[in-house]
Amino acid sequence: MGVAHSIYTQSFPPKTKFKVEDIPDLTGKVVIVTGANTGVGKETAKALLAHNATVYMAARSKEKADQAIQDLKKQTGKEGIFLKLDLGDLKSIKAATEEFLSKEKELHILFNNAGVMMPPLEQTTTQGYDLQFGTNVLGHFYLTQLLLPARPRSAKTSPDGTARVVNTSAAAVYFTSKVDFNTLKDTRVRRKKGVSNLYAQSKLGNILVANELTRRYGDQGIVASSVNPGNLRSDLQRHLPRAVQKIMYSFLHPLPMGALTQLYAGTTPQGAELGGKFLIPWARVGKLPKGTNDPKLAGELWKWMEEQVANV
Repeated sequence: MGVAHSIYTQSFPPKTKFKVEDIPDLTGKVVIVTGANTGVGKETAKALLAHNATVYMAARSKEKADQAIQDLKKQTGKEGIFLKLDLGDLKSIKAATEEFLSKEKELHILFNNAGVMMPPLEQTTTQGYDLQFGTNVLGHFYLTQLLLPARPRSAKTSPDGTARVVNTSAAAVYFTSKVDFNTLKDTRVRRKKGVSNLYAQSKLGNILVANELTRRYGDQGIVASSVNPGNLRSDLQRHLPRAVQKIMYSFLHPLPMGALTQLYAGTTPQGAELGGKFLIPWARVGKLPKGTNDPKLAGELWKWMEEQVANV
């Protein structure tokens, strides 16, 4: 009953009290948005640019990112900056952070927004991890870890003394409460688990990482939260059967709505108090899903991820 109620109330949320127009002026703020060339990431970048932030739009494809940058320049009058990043390749992540840190000394907001949803099971990352967990969780963990040196400095220069990290999760998190470490690489156990369960597991991982970030670095001004952006009409469903897509589209929300909750967490004064919180549509604090507030599991996952990236 609890799970069903949570999914239903988040699928059909009350009218939003927070609007893009409520975002404060972000002049001087440096931001990275992963997956900013499309979907919720592009809508997030649009709002940030409109409020004068310096926005690095991280994406795999320069062609697609350049098109998004031009689109947003026409709409906002401001120009995003392309950052080449493939979250499915740990070496690409390392190169991206080196490029960013050669240009910027501070990073005020990191939107770990990019993700893949239910791709073909045979697809894995460059280093052989499950594509969903490797991209959605491990890739973002490594990116965040490499950018940590810039975060305490950023917190000191922010009026509220914080540097924000916002991890994009999903309602799928309610379908699991554990991480099966035997499924994170391409094993027989992973293939039996199936893409929908692997997706839910990755969304659990997004919240666990945000909560562990808060435990480890909250005293340095780093505020890490996680969000369910809502059920949206986007290309995230591209791997689903067409018939399923048509059914889903009948009750999905317009794409711009999906940016609201993470923008609220990342940009507003209220967001400074959201460390370790889980936000739900639209811009509301929700109850942490089962398993996501388990310090032991979060610590085990953090240790496992540190081991995976130790020799990149």
